[in-house]
Amino acid sequence: MEVWKILILFFCAFFGGLSIFLVKSDKSQLLKLILSFSGAYLFAITVLHLIPDAYSGPDHAEIGIYILIGFLLQILLEQFSEGVEHGHIHKHDDTRIFPYGIMISLCLHAFLEGMPLAADQHNALIFGISLHHIPAAFALASILMQNKFKSAGIIFYLAIFAIMAPLGFWVSNGISTGSIGGIEVYFHKMMGIVIGIFLHISTTILFESSVDHKVSKRKMVAVLLGIAIALIGFYTSGHSH
Repeated sequence: MEVWKILILFFCAFFGGLSIFLVKSDKSQLLKLILSFSGAYLFAITVLHLIPDAYSGPDHAEIGIYILIGFLLQILLEQFSEGVEHGHIHKHDDTRIFPYGIMISLCLHAFLEGMPLAADQHNALIFGISLHHIPAAFALASILMQNKFKSAGIIFYLAIFAIMAPLGFWVSNGISTGSIGGIEVYFHKMMGIVIGIFLHISTTILFESSVDHKVSKRKMVAVLLGIAIALIGFYTSGHSH
């Protein structure tokens, strides 16, 4: 199990959240571009790598059911997270109230997103997921700051969020190798659920911020760049043969 993946996952999310203390001007446009890039990259990786791998395993006829479950699960999670995983920042009228729904659903989301890394032999997913967590962590830190949390509290909850994806990676790695629970036979079904989550997250990022279904030139460049890098990785990894 590669330690460097755990470190990248943790520190991208952690420092992405900590940047709230450094930002003096509005960086929402930069966050949107990072989101667009990571959304396009995650979508391409899901289509090129995760879906074919999931259908190559046992019980592949049922994988579609688990993809639908994952898709619906993400819709449910967003009822509590208020879209923070997309980098959304909502102002809350009630201050000094801890946003439990946001924190719990965001942590569960990050945990599930770390799971496919156990099957990511070509390191295609690690950077997309890490980038995706930067705006999410920034949005979480913004909400905590709006709710009058002290710096120490914000750092503490950011650390909890940042550890979730590495934890998901560690658990799924143990499941896939059979060292945790002897439930490796369910690994492909679990990946189906994660694929459904990725499909929902990536398509929502790509389409929801478009005004009148028109995409800005900057966003289009970010999207095409994300897809291009995924395609380069696909053809250089030998998956295309």
